[in-house]
Amino acid sequence: MSSYQRREQLIRIGRSLFASKGFEAVSVEEIAATAKVSKPIVYEHFGGKEGLYAVVVDREMRALNDALFQALSGENVHPRQIVERTTLALLTYIEENAEGFQVLVRDSPTTDPTSSFSSLLGDVSTRVGEILEEWFKRQKLPAKHAPYYAQMLVGMTVYTGQYWADQRKLSKEQLAALIVNLAWNGLSRMEAKPALRFEGEKARKERERAAKDEPQSAPTSEESEDDGADGAVTASSDPTS
Repeated sequence: MSSYQRREQLIRIGRSLFASKGFEAVSVEEIAATAKVSKPIVYEHFGGKEGLYAVVVDREMRALNDALFQALSGENVHPRQIVERTTLALLTYIEENAEGFQVLVRDSPTTDPTSSFSSLLGDVSTRVGEILEEWFKRQKLPAKHAPYYAQMLVGMTVYTGQYWADQRKLSKEQLAALIVNLAWNGLSRMEAKPALRFEGEKARKERERAAKDEPQSAPTSEESEDDGADGAVTASSDPTS
């Protein structure tokens, strides 16, 4: 086996082990034993477990980054098509790179101050926010809210994708249609000034104001008769009468 082939073998083995166990639970000994090589071979190629993990993550990040940003590119594309493209791009990556996706969504090493996957999602959210901002302006919606909606859309899609990775009861396109249904129908019916209707301080004050404005109901005839009877009893029992 050539040096290149050995390196690729170790990368495949490392990706599989990191996906199933997580970074912290995998040792150089296990990597070497699975590849049927000595530990020095692993150190020779990657300098240790951290180096191998970094190579695996870098490859997966580049593959996912290329897929997502290609989906987000294009001029004069309908916003719904952008939502559909991006959703399908993520789900296709998960479908074709199941182990790589598990590596990305698992906890990063304690020595890694930042999560590469979180960083990528931040970049994707920024791009989605830019697209939404332009669309919001055309729809006369507050553009300043676009970054928040972008985070919601990306987060919803990613976490649904994680669930789907373990629960493959729907096809990729069936799940994409569900995500787009919720995302797009929410976007297309957006209110310029959204407000809570049942919970929160403003809703409570509205209920109190409505209660004060309600007219007081007049007493019924039975209630009037009862009041008169009570008055008669009180008067007849007065010792001074």
